[in-house]
Amino acid sequence: MEIFIIAVLIITAIVIFLLELFVIPGLSLAGFAAVGCMLYANYYAFTRLGMTGGLVTLAVSVIAGVGSIVWFMRSKTLDKLALKKDIDSKVDRSAEKSVKVGDTGISTTRLAQIGYAEINGNIVEVRSIDGFLDEKTPIVVRRITDGTILVERQTN
Repeated sequence: MEIFIIAVLIITAIVIFLLELFVIPGLSLAGFAAVGCMLYANYYAFTRLGMTGGLVTLAVSVIAGVGSIVWFMRSKTLDKLALKKDIDSKVDRSAEKSVKVGDTGISTTRLAQIGYAEINGNIVEVRSIDGFLDEKTPIVVRRITDGTILVERQTN
């Protein structure tokens, strides 16, 4: 019965670990559960089966863990789960090309460094030189660098 319990714990740990590694994003409860099952299986083996049984269980745990990762990575299962679509679309920057230094406009969102503004009838993404600017603040374009429109509060 002890060997059956140890085998179930190791198999459960490997399945949960593979799910954590390849399906569930990030470090979550599944990862901790897998580590807990594996550690408890080895602890159980050392306490119930003695030193020899514990060392055999430890060796089986390591071989099964590494072997399952290698097998899963070589199997076609991972290919079925992986995304194969390339994104080749680009952001439409035609509105930004019509903006020139000195143009005026009004911020349409709060500029917490970056936000949106209406300049020459186009809504474009802008970056504030002055820091934070509230929505509907009159602005003026001061610089355009690498496609980034830098604006500041318009002074009368």
